[in-house]
Order: sequence, then C-alpha cells, then structure tokens
Amino acid sequence: MSGQRIILVDNDANWRKNSKSILSKVGYLVIGEAVDGVTAIKLVRARQPDLVIIEASIPGMEGVEVAKILNEDNLAPVILTANSYQQELIDKAVNAGVQSFLIKPIDESHLVPAVELALANYHEMVKLQRKIKQLEEKLESRKVIERAKGILMETMGLTEAQAFKKLQKQSMNKRVSMRAVAEAVIMAHNLRNEL
Repeated sequence: MSGQRIILVDNDANWRKNSKSILSKVGYLVIGEAVDGVTAIKLVRARQPDLVIIEASIPGMEGVEVAKILNEDNLAPVILTANSYQQELIDKAVNAGVQSFLIKPIDESHLVPAVELALANYHEMVKLQRKIKQLEEKLESRKVIERAKGILMETMGLTEAQAFKKLQKQSMNKRVSMRAVAEAVIMAHNLRNEL
C-alpha cells in the first residue's frame, strides 16, 4: 500500500517525527502534521489524505471528536493513539468509527500493520457502502417500475408482460432509463386523477 497519504495529529513533536520516519521508511507519505483538532480537520479537508493518525488527547478538540467528524463526512479513516488503555476511550472510539487504536509508545511492528489494516478495512467499508447504495437504488427503481406496470395494467387492460414490454419499448425509443419512463407514467396518472 505504499504511496498512501497520511496526516499525523499529535502535540508531541518527537512522536510525529518518529512516526513520520517509520511511515516514510515503508513507503507511506506523511503529507501534513497538526497539533490540535481544529487544525487537523482543516488540514484533512484541504489535503484529502488516505489516513489520519490522531492522539486522543490533543488540544482544542478531543481526538475522538475529530475522528467522528472525519468519519461522518467520509473524509478519511482514523487510527487513534493514546498513552494508556481506557475502556471508556475505546467505547468512544468505536462509536466515532475509528479504524484502529494504538497505545504509546508505538514502534514499527505495531504501527505499520495497524495502518495497513485500517486502510484495507476502510476501503472495504467504502466499497460495501457503494454496493448498498446501488442495491437501494435498484430496489427503488424496481418499485417504481412495478407501480407503473400496475397503472398500465389497470388503465389499458394489459397483462403484466405487456405492460413491462411497453415500458421497455418507451425506454429504448426515448433513450432513457425504464425508471424515468415509469416515473413519467406515474406522474401522468397522478395528474389525470387530480384533474
């Protein structure tokens, strides 16, 4: 996964320097650094990284709050870091959509696998979200087409197969989707009923 772009958010300059060194050594690009939450969000929006690694207790805004914003806006996956294990923090991280959690000090044997897994899991999640959206749109289109077929069957006395063929033929003749034709049929039917 080399070449992936990463932003580091931590007010500890030594930690950022060490992490940047580790990440650069294995081929990742650190494209920005921030020491507080507000700056981090602005930096992420401006540079659009592939991953953000955030300290939980940064000034101005907690790392978990930043992670939640980044997750809700689908800006980048987040790895949260902390100085100690706290179950409450883990729970908040889960609710914020954090991809991974690391306890400091962090060495290469922990950081690199966490980065690779976070990136892979995030890409898989995005792919699944796209697939869900496509399936929802397909289902919605099917419902609209079924409704239009019902209208054609009722008003023109057609069989289901004839109604489908009529929609299909109009779709091909007009070079628009069957859903668009079906929506036009439904709209015309609704207008006729209102008049």
